[in-house]
Amino acid sequence: MTSQTTVEKAPRDPARPGDTDPAPAQGLRGHPWLTLFAVAIGVMMVALDGTIVAIANPVIATDLKATFAEVQWITNGYFLALAVALITAGKLGDRFGHRQTFLIGVVGFAASSAAIGLSDSIAMLVTFRVTQGLFGALLMPAALGLLRATFPAEKLNMAIGIWGMVIGASTAGGPILGGLLVEHVSWQSVFYINVPVGVVAVILGVVILRDHRAENAPRSFDIPGIALLSGAMFFLVWALIKAPEWGWGSGTTWGFIALALVCFALFAVWENRVAEPLIPLKLFRSVPLAAGTVLMVLMAIAFMGGLFFVTFYLQHVHGMSPIDAGLHLLPLTGMMIVGSPLAGVLITKVGPRIPLAGGMALTSLAMFGMSTLTPGTSSPVMSIWFALLGLGLAPVMVGATEVIVGNAPMELSGVAGGLQQAAMQIGGALGTAVLGAVMASKVDSDLQGNWTEAGLPPLSPEQLDASAELVQVGLAPVQPGTSPEIAGKISDVAHDTFMSGMSLASLVAAGVAAVAILVALLTKRGENAQAGAGAAHI
Repeated sequence: MTSQTTVEKAPRDPARPGDTDPAPAQGLRGHPWLTLFAVAIGVMMVALDGTIVAIANPVIATDLKATFAEVQWITNGYFLALAVALITAGKLGDRFGHRQTFLIGVVGFAASSAAIGLSDSIAMLVTFRVTQGLFGALLMPAALGLLRATFPAEKLNMAIGIWGMVIGASTAGGPILGGLLVEHVSWQSVFYINVPVGVVAVILGVVILRDHRAENAPRSFDIPGIALLSGAMFFLVWALIKAPEWGWGSGTTWGFIALALVCFALFAVWENRVAEPLIPLKLFRSVPLAAGTVLMVLMAIAFMGGLFFVTFYLQHVHGMSPIDAGLHLLPLTGMMIVGSPLAGVLITKVGPRIPLAGGMALTSLAMFGMSTLTPGTSSPVMSIWFALLGLGLAPVMVGATEVIVGNAPMELSGVAGGLQQAAMQIGGALGTAVLGAVMASKVDSDLQGNWTEAGLPPLSPEQLDASAELVQVGLAPVQPGTSPEIAGKISDVAHDTFMSGMSLASLVAAGVAAVAILVALLTKRGENAQAGAGAAHI
């Protein structure tokens, strides 16, 4: 281990064309708006897959006979792989060029999607979901790095706004498309659709994208830093996922959390000593950048964690088909599509602070409203809360990206893009894990009492555990041959218990969003956006 501190780069000279002005596009290659279109196709795949599977989860669980914990890993494995690899992938783009890493990521993502569709076991499916996440990690920060280097400063915010709109619309539109595919084709088609989209993205990328590298881009890799950061994230999320099974008071749970904290501490020490660190900690001297990163984590905890249970609520409690469930989420999708470009315009005019704080306030209110849902809640009432959630999330998706990337130097644009996406993905994994633990704990606490109060026959400890797993996803543990009267009582108990868990999880999400309001007040417009189109073209 060396004691050498981080080498400070020479200040950027505005007179140098390689630092401020993009080389003119020749034909299709390097055209800013065509570049945006090309990378948007690839980004759309990754963002879509973050939520499209939510609608397919119940069908996958039934078809592959998966438990609640295994279903969680379909989502968490993908998010965890993205979160662990995004910053490293951003570094790869800074080192070797964002065009190459983007194209490799698209090819690998599409191939992994095809392999998932061919999976015949939950273990195989989760394995390829992890692989899919790793390739997704390659293309996401590369896409943002390409935009940062291609667009002139006066148009960069607009490009980031549209980029954010694509992510927001794809994230919110996942349940709609997923519902159509699951109901009319199969759950496998949710993944197969990425193959033709990937082919289009590769063709456009080869023809349109021009590689960009900052003149003072990193020339080496921080292998120990990569290992320490990856280990820290893995240990933390693994502990959160397994805590319901091990127990929050278990020494094993806290042992993994302790390992995560140790890895984070060692990572910080190492990054301060290595010449070219994975994440230069001087980045976090920028309070707006640090606040933007925390904001992305908190937003994703509330959004992704909450959405995980909404799909079970719609399909299992209300008895909707996958397509109906997707259509009921249309207000969420629509408001994100409409709100994202409007948020981009607003942020350009007034800066990110007010739109971000207002967005998180609306998100908190929406999650509070979702805590009041019942098995009998009407569609119009649900639509109000879903629409409010979409309207709140739109400025956060757009504004937090500008805050993080705009406050980082050009030579670290890939790392900054990876940091922005890693924050969102780790937040999604944490949200699913934490709110899943809240749900499991509430169900375990209430089920036996509700069962007894309904006058149902007592359950053995084994039967109670098995029933709790079903209730956590909104299913009623009705055995074949049960009389209609008893079956009705069991369904009522299961749905009421599920709703108590979902209500508590939604309140926790509302609290997280409320904390994010305060964090949003620390953000401000990016200070390095003027260097956005300053890379050398290769």
